[in-house]
Amino acid sequence: MQPKAITIRELYARHSQGEDLSALPPVLLEGWIRTNRDSGSIGFISLNDGTCFKNLQVVYNDKLEGHDVVSHLLTGAAISVYGKIVLTPEMKQPFEIHAEKVEVLGDCSADYPLQKKRHTFEYLRDEAYLRPRTNTFAAVFRVRSVLALGIHEFFQGKGFVYVHTPEITGNDAEGAGQVFTLMTPDAEGKLSDTEFFGRRASMTVSGQLHVEAFAMAFRDVYTFGPTFRAEKSNTTRHASEFWMIEPEIAFADLEDDMDLMEECIKFCVRYVMEKCPDEMAFFNERIAPGLFDKLNAVLEKPFRRMEYTEGIQILQDAVKAGHKFENPKIEWGMDLQSEHERYLTEEVVKGPVFLINYPKEIKAFYMRENDDGKTVAACDCLVPGEGEIIGGSQREERYEILEKKMEAIGNKEGLEWYLNLRKWGGCIHSGFGIGFDRLLMYLTGISNIRDTEPYPRTSSQLKY
Repeated sequence: MQPKAITIRELYARHSQGEDLSALPPVLLEGWIRTNRDSGSIGFISLNDGTCFKNLQVVYNDKLEGHDVVSHLLTGAAISVYGKIVLTPEMKQPFEIHAEKVEVLGDCSADYPLQKKRHTFEYLRDEAYLRPRTNTFAAVFRVRSVLALGIHEFFQGKGFVYVHTPEITGNDAEGAGQVFTLMTPDAEGKLSDTEFFGRRASMTVSGQLHVEAFAMAFRDVYTFGPTFRAEKSNTTRHASEFWMIEPEIAFADLEDDMDLMEECIKFCVRYVMEKCPDEMAFFNERIAPGLFDKLNAVLEKPFRRMEYTEGIQILQDAVKAGHKFENPKIEWGMDLQSEHERYLTEEVVKGPVFLINYPKEIKAFYMRENDDGKTVAACDCLVPGEGEIIGGSQREERYEILEKKMEAIGNKEGLEWYLNLRKWGGCIHSGFGIGFDRLLMYLTGISNIRDTEPYPRTSSQLKY
């Protein structure tokens, strides 16, 4: 009777703890063939079982039962391997398994789309259901899983309460109007946007407004879930469905908010580098050389804080000095483009920077108006290589001022409950949003958001 299957992850863990794996009795492994090369008398299979980034080399010879079948197995086939672990300290891998028996669990036909060659990211996006089987995407999606847990560990460790905010809502939190409206059949079978709820409903663009209410009861809260934007923006940074991390902290101003943002980002960097060393080393070597230097620089010093007005002046001076921007018209009141943000963080600060106190006209209605009457207590966290990865603000806690803002843009109706938070035990409070998929881009060096999401949703793209 064969033993219960052991995983490659467990073998590597036991080896790293100093156990002599060659002293083990024969073991059983189950996994998928990454490569198979046979020279007639001896063959080598690179086996991956999905439990870790590393593969395990399977060695077989022409005396193996079913050798003709095994030697012709193709990339992608699922097999079980029974054999003895042999130490190989002078080889690339510390150990391998010498097969005594190989059983085919699931053959793979010759038209398998992932062959033994380098595939472009564009090609793999069209085969999204298979790309987790490649090295790059196995690494991306394992880091994604680990990072999601890290987010919860960070906030839970600080006593935050996790709130599940609704995915279907009656309001557009940002006031931008870029929402997916829900349609259901009415009594006559015609699609209607009011039949089901009695009013227009849409997919949420943010959980912020709902989680603010919980901050007025639990003090420190966060929501972490999918959000949706009906934005036909075909860029490397935009998607129609993406995940957002949105903390809200009561009795906290903008300075407190930025302190939490910086702590969170540094925690995430340390977390993935500690928990996913093999995957991160792969990104540093194969995807984004210099990634470790970039991430370590984030950890080494405090994030700089710079006024928006100062940033505009620096950009204007750069244009005068001859720097070429694709958007060279720099003026106070504009919303900075990614190239402007990257110039500030890469060329001027040479590290992460909080750009603070933006013109109120380009920011959301809920942000606290400053005493100058022109700016709001908002910030964007800019990082080298990416530009903005976090946006946050102190929220407007003054009832009368917020009411006037909402009346001016016409979104008071239906959001009276949100306004009431300001008169029923309201207090100063702040919060921010981190695009989880963009954060993953930054941490891995992956340059397109479509490659950090398992099944990306973008304009005109809904294959899966």
